[in-house]
Amino acid sequence: MRVALLVTRPTPDRAANLAALLQRAEDAARAGATLLLFPEAALTGLLNDDDPAHDLPLGETIPGPATDALAAFTRRRGVWLGLGLLERDGGCLYDTAVLLDPHGETRLRYRRLQPQWHGPQADPAVYRQGSEIAVTSTPFGTVSFLVCGDLFDDGIVDRLRAARPDLLLVPFARCFADGAVEQARWEREELPAYCARVRRVGVPALLVNYLGDALLGDGSFGGAFAISTQGEVLAALPLGVEETLYVELDEVTR
Repeated sequence: MRVALLVTRPTPDRAANLAALLQRAEDAARAGATLLLFPEAALTGLLNDDDPAHDLPLGETIPGPATDALAAFTRRRGVWLGLGLLERDGGCLYDTAVLLDPHGETRLRYRRLQPQWHGPQADPAVYRQGSEIAVTSTPFGTVSFLVCGDLFDDGIVDRLRAARPDLLLVPFARCFADGAVEQARWEREELPAYCARVRRVGVPALLVNYLGDALLGDGSFGGAFAISTQGEVLAALPLGVEETLYVELDEVTR
């Protein structure tokens, strides 16, 4: 089974972002991928600023126009597709990941448990976290999500370990505070920590980060990684490129 980890570059134009995402998904399906994973907040970027007037309009309802378009694609192409998006539910906002199956059904909807996707002073009545670890059965094993900082929370990781998934999907948004895109620095300072966290989870993981748009003041530096149960990087895209990493799932999960 071929997997595509798709590094995208969100822009201020959400309709264009969705169209670009669908085109990238089409290209990946034509290349033989049957599981596609996009980053955290793939439709907008993680550009919330703790002002509900600004942030709530960034959210998508689930179901809603964006997920309906993605579901139509998975039905037409017969693929699985996961992505992160800001979810609006009434007057609340969540940092969410969804997994759509080849019938266009939402098989997983996971709301990030760890709160650092927003500032500590953000209104807790608006900026919300999930409460559940979600697992679903698929033809390629049981699958779970963590989103970004969830991976670095011991309590969340221990709950995930207890759920015993076969595969972990991790859409994330990561940058350096100074906005740098430095491969050597990433490999020296950050990547070993990600590998150690996957090793603690104890299941293989697929991770994908988006590439921030400088016009939006977003320094997310991209990159995609397949990491084994033992914390070994099996395949990776370098930082700073808007490309797709293809991996064979049996090489990740063996």
